[in-house]
Amino acid sequence: MPFLGQDWRSPGQSWVKTADGWTRFLDEKSGGFVGDISRYRCRRCRQGARCPRWGAKLFCKKDDHNKENIFNTINYDVAAKKRKKDLLNNKAKTQYFHQEKWIYVHKGSTKERHGYCTLGEAFNRLDFSSAILDSRRFNYVVRLLELIAKSQLTSLSGIAQKNYMNILEKVVQKVLEDQQNIRLIRELLQTLYTSLCTLVQRVGKSVLVGNINMWVHRMESILHWQQQLNNIQITRPAFKGTTFTDLPLCLQLNIMQRLSDGRDLVSLGQVAPDLQVLSEDRLLWKKLCQYHFTDRQIRKRLILSDKGQLDWKKMYFKLIRCYPRKEQYGDTLQLCRHCHILSWKGTDHPCTANNPETCSTSLSPQEFINLFRF
Repeated sequence: MPFLGQDWRSPGQSWVKTADGWTRFLDEKSGGFVGDISRYRCRRCRQGARCPRWGAKLFCKKDDHNKENIFNTINYDVAAKKRKKDLLNNKAKTQYFHQEKWIYVHKGSTKERHGYCTLGEAFNRLDFSSAILDSRRFNYVVRLLELIAKSQLTSLSGIAQKNYMNILEKVVQKVLEDQQNIRLIRELLQTLYTSLCTLVQRVGKSVLVGNINMWVHRMESILHWQQQLNNIQITRPAFKGTTFTDLPLCLQLNIMQRLSDGRDLVSLGQVAPDLQVLSEDRLLWKKLCQYHFTDRQIRKRLILSDKGQLDWKKMYFKLIRCYPRKEQYGDTLQLCRHCHILSWKGTDHPCTANNPETCSTSLSPQEFINLFRF
């Protein structure tokens, strides 16, 4: 199996620190990389360590450094480190992006890799910021954010927690603009706020990364987002063509059968009296129960109406309090069984299998969380 790591450097070569990082020393005459740079001299001072005035390819002797060059070197290194630190911890509310949109999931140490992959590392590497703009991945990301808020928030690193809040803010802004999935985001914010209230009370026990004032500010932001969602006004589209109520009853019922959440059916029935009658259809709620739950689960929660018939609507809301609903997403994260690389569907990754598509397995949000439990 080929080496899949990012560290492509090999031992036995000389490296020089530049503004862009460490690079191999290149001989200008031969055009190749060299292993010993002690015999090379600066063309200006003809001496033998790095010359801060001329850059990384010219050298001067360490013993003959004057004070000005020493201070220049120190200031250069400090400025380079500060730029890198500002890139990671910038005050702008943007996510830190990696070039690769995939991550190798490993749970142990080998000759090629040391350590293991964490949930925070995967959260930083995978492109969740762009995924929320895709309608097929939106519900998947929101469900994943909810699961992390419930139990995995403390396992994220500081930069991962910052990316989490930045992505959450983008989700809220998208909902405010599109005026869709409002209830879904309300539940996410309430779950996150409840978890943070519990964690902040345990401050001092190493449960959260960062200053307590920073987390209090984040909780205030969550309350502000909740207030914005509560005050949102749904604008009626300026459309004078055929509406949903103008369709035949059979088509209306067929469309309502595509809804996978019973609360959406109840909300739809509150729009018009005719839709209220359709939303109470017994066959509609029966198919909804059979879609989410097994026959054994349904038999344990039978409810009869006053007429002696099964009340499928009441049974549905009782079943969702006892069992998890069936989750279905348009697009999910996939794990390659051949090379153990996690990525979104359609993302190219360095797989050595003859047919990488047959090696990929779709992961639900909970399976993604379980992947990083050791």
